[in-house]
Amino acid sequence: MLLLRLLIDILNLNLLDTRGKRKMLERLKSKRLYSIVFLTLVVLISASLLLWINSFTAVVVKAQEEAKIKSILESIFPDLTGFEESRDIFIIYKDDNITGYTFIATGNGYGGPVSIFVGINPDYSIKDMEVLSHTETPGLGSKITEDAFTGQFEGLLIDDIALLRDGGKIDAITGATISSRAVTSAIQERMIEVIEILSNEG
Repeated sequence: MLLLRLLIDILNLNLLDTRGKRKMLERLKSKRLYSIVFLTLVVLISASLLLWINSFTAVVVKAQEEAKIKSILESIFPDLTGFEESRDIFIIYKDDNITGYTFIATGNGYGGPVSIFVGINPDYSIKDMEVLSHTETPGLGSKITEDAFTGQFEGLLIDDIALLRDGGKIDAITGATISSRAVTSAIQERMIEVIEILSNEG
């Protein structure tokens, strides 16, 4: 509408005398200034609104992510009251006391990558573990997700996290030694890193 009015005023300018043209030019200048100010305000308001929306969205996404992480952590530490992340390790709190740590361990199984979620106690013994993802053979290597296998890890210290045939305390799944060893090796190797990090920070 503003641009249309300006065009109409410019066309009318040719029909005026000198004095009328001078007044019309002043009007045009005033309208141009108004248009510039108006458009500038629109741009500024739009930009501010977009920044606010992005900021609000980021807060919502962060809250959703924290809620999802808290839900996962509670599967191992149901009594947690808080947590913080440092160098890919989640430090678990109950009130003001550290009650444990969690981390992700990854390895290569018979069928491909294996990802394991591990929770450990303050004395670095395993509290619980869960295989998050794998591509192992159904009915064989896939049994690394079953309680009969994962339940063996509870309470073990780092030196015990190996197959029986490798000097540890974990009984391998029949017909799936590679898959079983992938889990024990991944957890043990990652625990060595985690304990070193925690010891240095402590």
